[in-house]
Amino acid sequence: MTTLQINLLDLTPAAARAALLRALSTLGQPSYRADQVVRRLWVNPAPDFESMSELPIALRLELAERFALPRLTLAVRQASTDGTEKFLFTLADGQSIETVAIPDGDRMTFCISSQAGCALACAFCATGAMGFQRNLSVSEIAGQVRELALLDPPIRATNIVFMGMGEPMMNWKAVDPTLTILNSPDGLGIGARHITVSTVGVLPGIVAMGERPEQFRLAISIHAPNDALRQQLMPVNTKFPLSEVIQAAAAFDRRVTFEYVMLGGVNDKRVHAQELAHLAQDCRAFVNLIPLHPGGGLGFDPTPREGIHQFANWIRESGIEVAIRRSRGLDISAACGQLRVEKIGRRRELAPS
Repeated sequence: MTTLQINLLDLTPAAARAALLRALSTLGQPSYRADQVVRRLWVNPAPDFESMSELPIALRLELAERFALPRLTLAVRQASTDGTEKFLFTLADGQSIETVAIPDGDRMTFCISSQAGCALACAFCATGAMGFQRNLSVSEIAGQVRELALLDPPIRATNIVFMGMGEPMMNWKAVDPTLTILNSPDGLGIGARHITVSTVGVLPGIVAMGERPEQFRLAISIHAPNDALRQQLMPVNTKFPLSEVIQAAAAFDRRVTFEYVMLGGVNDKRVHAQELAHLAQDCRAFVNLIPLHPGGGLGFDPTPREGIHQFANWIRESGIEVAIRRSRGLDISAACGQLRVEKIGRRRELAPS
C-alpha cells in the first residue's frame, strides 16, 4: 500500500525537520541528514531530491517516495525596460497566479499572491474582475519565492509584499506559516521588517498578525477616506467599515502604512486629502500614494502626476508623512491580475469536486 507523501514545502522548517527525523529514524539514517534536506528546501533550494547530491543516492530515492517537493510551472515571463519582471505561474489544478520582481538599487522586492483570484471585487482592480477561485496553499505562496530562486540565474528577494493577487487575511491559515518560512533563518531568512502584508482591512487577520512577536509590516488598502465613497469602490466596507479598520490599525502596535490608489476625479480632491490625513493621524499611519496602473484601471483614469503631487502636499499640511510610489512595469502587464486576465480571461470556473 502506497503511503501518502508529505509535502515538505507546506511545513515550517521546524515541522519539516521533525517529519524528516521520523523518516530517517525508520530508515536507520543519521539525524544530520534532516538538516541537509531542510537547507535544500529554502536556504539553498533544490528542484527535487535527485538534485541533493550531498545525500546518498539510495536515501534520495527513499525520501522521494515519502515526501513531495511540488513545483509551480512558469507559464509566462515578462521583463520591463525598468528591470521589473512579472511571472505567471500555473498551479497543479490549472489555476494561475502572478508574481512580480521589482529591483531598486540593492533591494529586490517580490510582490506575491495569496489567492487565485479575489472575492472582494474592488472596482478598480483587475484581480477582482476575475472572481475568486481558491486559496493558495503554503507551498504555493512561499513557492513563488522559491521558484524565482531556482531560476538560472536565480532571483532572490530582499523584501516581500503580499500585494499580488488575493486578500492575504482571508487566507490567514496559509499566510501565517508562510510568514514563518519567509522569515526563519532555516527558511528564506528575510527580516520581518522587510515583509509587508497588505489587507483591505480584514479585522480578524489584523488582530492575528498583531499577536505574532515578529515585526512584520502591515499595509491597509484605504483607497477612499470616507465610508460612502469606500462603499462604492470596495464592497468589503460593508463588513469591515472604515472606522473599525482604523481602530484596528491604531491597536496594531507597529507602524502602519495606508495604501491609496489615485483615481482621477474620484478620490483625489482636497477634501479627500484632508479626510485621509485625519485617518492617518488617528493611527499614526504613513501614507503611500499609488498611481493607477493604466492596464489595471477597469474604466478609471489615473490622477495626473501633478495632481498626485498636489494631493501629497495637502496631506503634508496636516503633518502626515507621505510618499508617492514610483510606477513600475508600465510597458508590461504589471497591474495586479492584469497578466492573468490577458492570458486566461476574467474567470476560470473550478471543476466540480
